[in-house]
Amino acid sequence: MNPKCAAVVTLLLAGTPAVAQSSGSADLAKQLSNPVASLISVPLQYNFDRGMGADGEGQQSKLLLQPVIPISIGEDWNLISRTILPYNWQTDVTGPDLSRDGLGDVLQSLFFSPKDPGPGGWIWGVGPAFNLPVGEEGFTADQWAVGPTGVALRQQNGWTYGVLANHLWGIDPEPGDAAINASYVQPFLSYTTPTAWTFTINSETTYDWVADEASVPINLVASKVVTFGSQPVSFGLGLRQWIDTPDGGPSGLGVRAIVTFLFPK
Repeated sequence: MNPKCAAVVTLLLAGTPAVAQSSGSADLAKQLSNPVASLISVPLQYNFDRGMGADGEGQQSKLLLQPVIPISIGEDWNLISRTILPYNWQTDVTGPDLSRDGLGDVLQSLFFSPKDPGPGGWIWGVGPAFNLPVGEEGFTADQWAVGPTGVALRQQNGWTYGVLANHLWGIDPEPGDAAINASYVQPFLSYTTPTAWTFTINSETTYDWVADEASVPINLVASKVVTFGSQPVSFGLGLRQWIDTPDGGPSGLGVRAIVTFLFPK
């Protein structure tokens, strides 16, 4: 092909909708790595864990509905609502051949976050978190809880790194029950490619100060943003390795799968 013609073809291809769509998907994938991005998203996260119960033969599946809704507050601030609504299925956890399923408690977090990054490009948000005791028997703490939550992260050259944390104190527990006193810390590191692939490693450590016990999984997840018509969706799949759990908690390898519906403005 004539070199001039080849140059023209290259320029035309660079401006095609497919290339533009790839760039847009990569930007959405990068926003998805930011817990306080100004992006409406509705993740459905499935987790499978095993090695539970007194005999280590129990299994549990958990489906989490996690809508994230940003609300603009004036010219400089956003209020980010993050809700986690779990549904659980488990077998042989509370005893041999015993199965149970039901709704768990809702975790509601609200982050007040500046619209523009701060010094050094750091993005942050702080606010309250609440445990709403709507869960069914066996899957509920059976008490309200409230405390602070916060997130800080930085994004550069495709990388996203930071930490999200909260602490909850129980309110008015039932007689004989200890009040909730638990911390949650989630350090995370991810890399997003120009083709909208994201590779993430994080930990979701929970420490129960009443029982003096920790739950520490390490998650490795690969995800990809694709578009169906005008609807962008992220698909993710990965493994989780339990480093520490209370007696009867999960052990070994687990599985995580995520489907996230994105609604950019």
